[in-house]
Order: sequence, then structure tokens, then C-alpha cells
Amino acid sequence: MKWDLPDPFVIDFTVAESAIDAYGHANNAEYLRWVEQVSWAHSRFLGLDIQDYRRNDRAMAVHRHELDYLAPAHAGDRLAIATWIVACDGRMTLTRRFQLLRPDDGMTLLRARTRFACIALSSGRPRRLPAAYVDVYGGALVNEKA
Repeated sequence: MKWDLPDPFVIDFTVAESAIDAYGHANNAEYLRWVEQVSWAHSRFLGLDIQDYRRNDRAMAVHRHELDYLAPAHAGDRLAIATWIVACDGRMTLTRRFQLLRPDDGMTLLRARTRFACIALSSGRPRRLPAAYVDVYGGALVNEKA
């Protein structure tokens, strides 16, 4: 597969019939759901999950999503979605990039970017990233210029 950046974290799935809208293709909200799923899967793979967020009273909350829908997905399509951490300022934010591919024809269906801000779960207020989060997320950084 032709990924935009090296060393992607990838999950594979098949588009369910329930994802299809009145236009006969996957609803745009499904693409966002897939972005969220791969984000959580990657965080768990790196060693941070919801239990860590609760224990530390710190979580990464979406500040901004940018999604470029490039082509439709249909029921039964086999897809692969990749994510990379491309920025972590070590204080408050991190940024992920995403690419959704259909391996059967190599077509990219979506490119996206999400900026996350660290918050206290107890208050929802912005808070500094714990050192462990900086180590984990910062250690997974991929150079966007690659």
C-alpha cells in the first residue's frame, strides 16, 4: 500500500451495511468514527488507554478535525486506515494525521488531521501533558516531511 508517511499504525476493517447512507455510500460521520477508532487503537498500542487517562485525570480531547473526503466507500469494501503522530509540543497538544485506503485498488478515500489538547477529565480545563504522555506520544513522532 502507498502510505503518505513511513511507519503507519494501521487497522483493517470491512465497511458494514449499517455505515451506508441514503446516497448509497458510507456516511461522512462514519469516516470520523474510523478516525476515532484508529486513534484509540494506536494509543492503546503505545501503552496509554482510558484507564491511564482516568488514573492521571488527563486526557487528549479533540480541539480540531480536518477531514478531506476524496472518494466514497461502499458496503463490503475492505479498507485500511493509518495514523501517525506528527506533532507533540510537550506541553499541551499533539497532532495526528490519517489516511484511509482501499487496498483492492490502492485508492485513498480520506486524508485527515486532528489536533488534540490535554485536559483534566475532572474539570474539562486545559492542563499540561503528564511526562509519561510526552514520553509515549513524543516517542512515536513521525516526520511529516518524510
